[in-house]
Amino acid sequence: MSNPVFYAATDQLAGLVPGAHFSLDGAEGRHATTVKRLSEGEPVDVCDGGGLRLVCSVAGAGKGVLEVEVVEVVREAAPAVALTLVQALAKGDRDELAIEMATELGIDAVVPWQSERSIVRWKMEKALKGPEKWRQVVAAAAKQARRATIPGVGALAAGTAAVCERIAAADLALILHEDAHDALAVVARNWQATQPAKPGPLDVVMIVGPEGGISPAEVDAFVAAGARMALLGHHVLRSSTAGPAAVVLLNQELGRWS
Repeated sequence: MSNPVFYAATDQLAGLVPGAHFSLDGAEGRHATTVKRLSEGEPVDVCDGGGLRLVCSVAGAGKGVLEVEVVEVVREAAPAVALTLVQALAKGDRDELAIEMATELGIDAVVPWQSERSIVRWKMEKALKGPEKWRQVVAAAAKQARRATIPGVGALAAGTAAVCERIAAADLALILHEDAHDALAVVARNWQATQPAKPGPLDVVMIVGPEGGISPAEVDAFVAAGARMALLGHHVLRSSTAGPAAVVLLNQELGRWS
């Protein structure tokens, strides 16, 4: 069984080597000692959310503070293909469910999108608080999945133009749409076969619409910006399930799970 994961700031963990001791306090320390009730000798991983994982052994547990001894220091490599989910805002917290599942399945970044047909609207203060709520969701999901890396959460893409900019910057952008003719697996496979070697990870973006779907005007704009339409299957998926389903398929098709 994998070790439970807790997070600490990078500057707190930098420079620690096997044999070093570290005190985990704050919310994470309280969770480790009062909720998980970890005790001396139990294994635990302390990560910085950016790929650094310290494999540790509990040296002691006090009130809200977990003392650990570092056993091994692991720097997890970035994936050769990075996946970003552009998720339209959706009612009933379906957008948060989507990013939660996508995080557990290995997404690298998520971007909230205010689409034309989104019923939910992030205005004024909500436009600032919304992304922070999403950061809490993906952090909790990454912890549950025992990931060393917490996916990044971008600022609100408020409209079509912002998504078009993201499409233009990507190596591959995919519109997950029921009217597409080409299967997602085929599109990804053919694209990967033509990619030359490049430094750093390839950037793949998936775009998922809200309950009412992506509007024809948005589809036209995204295709003009360089995105490709792709079909997930014969059934229409909810906004909460389309993104996670695509993550699973692309993880397999692009070798992220091999």
